[in-house]
Amino acid sequence: MMIDAHIHLDHYDEDDRKEILAKLAEHGVEALVAVSFDLPSCIKNRSSSLEDNRIHAAYGFHPEQDIPSIEEMDQLFSWMKEHIDEMVAVGEVGLPYYKKLESLVPLDYEPYIQLLDRFVAFAASSQKPIVLHAVYDDAQIACELLEKHGVTKAHFHWFKGDDIVVKRMVKNGYFISITPDCLYEDEIQQLIRKYPIEQMMIETDGPWPFEGPYTNQRTEPKMMVQSIEKIAELQARTIEETAKILYENTKKFYGI
Repeated sequence: MMIDAHIHLDHYDEDDRKEILAKLAEHGVEALVAVSFDLPSCIKNRSSSLEDNRIHAAYGFHPEQDIPSIEEMDQLFSWMKEHIDEMVAVGEVGLPYYKKLESLVPLDYEPYIQLLDRFVAFAASSQKPIVLHAVYDDAQIACELLEKHGVTKAHFHWFKGDDIVVKRMVKNGYFISITPDCLYEDEIQQLIRKYPIEQMMIETDGPWPFEGPYTNQRTEPKMMVQSIEKIAELQARTIEETAKILYENTKKFYGI
């Protein structure tokens, strides 16, 4: 069995979502961790999780968008606190690395860092795992905030970064998750070779589209079969052993 450790289920159109859910068992997928983009996304994922116990909702605010008003953020945190017993994690949260790259003017990072600090503090106080969008230099900032608040249950999804931050993350016990681009991206393959499988999960980040063998295909959890095969190859393990470890890692990390 497999668990998709990071999917934007609410971003699929209704017909695609229904079809994907209908075929989970057929493809050996036991559960999904549905991360949220903003408050409306949180509300939608909560509804889905109450309707289908295979869906486990995480609540947060995706950082690759404009910073909301203080009032909007207060509303989100209030709502999260109200539904804290239903959430499996805080997420997706992090820092806007790609927004910064694409910005025509220097992006003020401080409000994003302050917001992430607030989410990490919330994860610490609620004793929930946290799902992070923090790559390259941003991962160092995220590590500093996690260490500041004593949060050890951290999941860096679709992570990319240098050896220095990788060693820091491994030492702190942080998890990463591998996407289908592991089949064709050398950077991800190099990461798989050096990151302990005991701190690894698999994900799709659907409906984000992939290239290589997945060009023009709808992203869905069944793609994780090939991810498992590639991880097994790169770590010189059997497919069965690899699948079992990744599955048990995700079950334990998220308590599902």
